[in-house]
Amino acid sequence: MNALLIVGTDVAVGKTVVMSALAAYWHTYRHPETLGLMQPVAVSDRDRTTYTTLFHPYQSPEEITPEVISTTLPLPVELAQQGRSLAFDRIWRQFQILTAQREWVLLEGLGSLGTPLTSDTVMADLAWDWRLPTLLVVPVQAGAIAQAIAQVALARQMRVHLKGIVLNCTQPYTVDEVNALVPDRILRSLAHVPILGCMPYLDDPTNLSRLAQAASDLDLEQIMPLSSRFPFSA
Repeated sequence: MNALLIVGTDVAVGKTVVMSALAAYWHTYRHPETLGLMQPVAVSDRDRTTYTTLFHPYQSPEEITPEVISTTLPLPVELAQQGRSLAFDRIWRQFQILTAQREWVLLEGLGSLGTPLTSDTVMADLAWDWRLPTLLVVPVQAGAIAQAIAQVALARQMRVHLKGIVLNCTQPYTVDEVNALVPDRILRSLAHVPILGCMPYLDDPTNLSRLAQAASDLDLEQIMPLSSRFPFSA
């Protein structure tokens, strides 16, 4: 599968920053038109606007996010109030078209693997149904280990292929502070999945060179698709 799904342990933990960093790295060292960006479902157009502004992708806004349901409520509640359902068939067709056209596709999930999409479907169902390799973003903060372990357990239960964890600094922590809040040894021992790096705090998450540099410090051999290991553009 030439795609990667990025989910978090919760909302506002850094999924967009991690996805932007990987996209910035690709844009810096490969041909930008070979990368596809997608949010299958979103509850605002904020992230889509971010991706459009930063990367000027060769995609329409509707191709980036086929379903935008503006709400602060749980998505199934909002859908019920509107008397509508998600157009999963249309979203799937758009994903198939994108993966056929692009060398690699990055997808941002809605919240965590446990975030409900409908009354009987969560993000993990979509990850399994689409056979998406998945990257879990874990914020550097108190309680992060418990949240990470819960997401890893759900991934195993739902048969999601979890490639690993990327930590994300939501504040300008020192290395010692990161190790104190989310001890690497303990997280590895309890989660039994690879930790593929730590994103530093970025005071300007729109700075493409800093985003690309942050991505280069991750374990890209595990994150990038096989095709990306061929020589990059100079």
